[in-house]
Amino acid sequence: MTDTGVQKSAGLGVLLAACVSALVVNANTSAVTILLPAISADLGASIGQLQWAVTGYMLVGAAVIVTSGALGDVFGRRRVFVLGLLLFVVSCVVIALAQGGAGVIVGRLIQGAAGSTILACGMSLLSVDSSGAGQMKAITLWGAASAVGAAAGPLIGGVLVDATGWQGLFWVDAIIAAGCVPLTVLTVKESRDLDRSRSIDVLGTLLVAVALVPLVLALSEGGDWGWFSLPTLLCLVIAVLGAAGFVAAERRAAAPLVDLALLRNRVLVGATLAILLVAGAINALMYLLSLYFQDPATFALSPLQAGLATLPAAAAMIAITPLITPLAVRIGSRAAVALGFGLGAAGFLVLFLVTADWTYAGFVGPLIAIAVGLGLANGPASSASTAAVPADEVGAASGISNMARYVGGSLFVAAAATVSNAVTDARREAGESAADALAAGFSRASLLLAAASALGVALLVLMGRHRGERPGAVHRSAAAASTSHTIPTRPVVTPGGPTS
Repeated sequence: MTDTGVQKSAGLGVLLAACVSALVVNANTSAVTILLPAISADLGASIGQLQWAVTGYMLVGAAVIVTSGALGDVFGRRRVFVLGLLLFVVSCVVIALAQGGAGVIVGRLIQGAAGSTILACGMSLLSVDSSGAGQMKAITLWGAASAVGAAAGPLIGGVLVDATGWQGLFWVDAIIAAGCVPLTVLTVKESRDLDRSRSIDVLGTLLVAVALVPLVLALSEGGDWGWFSLPTLLCLVIAVLGAAGFVAAERRAAAPLVDLALLRNRVLVGATLAILLVAGAINALMYLLSLYFQDPATFALSPLQAGLATLPAAAAMIAITPLITPLAVRIGSRAAVALGFGLGAAGFLVLFLVTADWTYAGFVGPLIAIAVGLGLANGPASSASTAAVPADEVGAASGISNMARYVGGSLFVAAAATVSNAVTDARREAGESAADALAAGFSRASLLLAAASALGVALLVLMGRHRGERPGAVHRSAAAASTSHTIPTRPVVTPGGPTS
């Protein structure tokens, strides 16, 4: 067991393996939306079909991220981490060699499982190999690597598409992930939790998928099927039954995926809902922007130019990071979350005013406001989700919030895409130009995201009077990484030391 009272630094090997792989996974995740138009043009797949390359990744991630951590605890964290790396390599190869949209989607489904496994087990390996201040330093570096990857992903994707074709991103990622395998095997000691039940909540994992997949399918296809059509209603019924079955299964599971008792914690619930809303809004916005900026009828930007166009938002989110935790300590987490959502809602309302004659300059101000606002909301929420529970429940709370991040992304991308497509198609049928129709679709989807952000302000009630801890480097790193992962801001006792 790692004793948090002893200062122990993480070994260089585990630090490199965990941080490099986290950077690659997060860069890959944020880059894919920039690649969608290029993939569509090359493979002849519709953007509507390729939307599942984004939502499918998140759906699998939601189902697997907690389970993969449990598998590591039982069968060995290094072993499961390496399996995640190998699976990531396979997924990259499948995508790069795909001859149609279906191949890309299958590869991304595999990648969702691989990426969530790498993130969950990488964090566990760092936690068990270090303690005290050394653990906080390791987690700070891991968080920084995750944040850099997420911010740089669209630009890296744009550079590689222009230089090598869209497949280049996946070949580069495969090579780096493959290099992490021998590094991990040679330098990282195996560890597992010998006291943990060997039961794995497979049923809970499957029921997460049963609840989410039909819900996302209904959101994605409901506009075409009809919102009150039999297929849409059937999907919604299955989703409700899946959710009910999940709750029942978790009450009976020996080692549940989600400890339902934690959901009595108002701060945790409020923080988790905030994380879900932020993740959903950010992912949906990036999806909409990538398609709008690259469409020939609007700005006709290249993938590289589109990646560069996202830099003001990324820079604003990075710039606000050092100020997030001090502000949350000063005014309280719930006030910081509400303020952030309010600013984000204002930015989305400005984007609701988009028309076909807007230039790129008109987008910069609202994008910066949204990035600052959602960053301000997300940082305190992410920290509060683990700080509001006892030390022995930090891992479970982190798992819940990370699952919510994937759920929010999948649901919001599907919903925003449906609204945008429905409005765009309706305007085109009414005789409007392609540019006007696309602007109207983007506008109405932005209104949806404004409403979701405004809903986030109401979390002020749920989160109570929780105040953040005195800020340090780990808090700044946690705030920066909070768009992609929840990391603990205090030393964690990780059961099960090295076994080999």
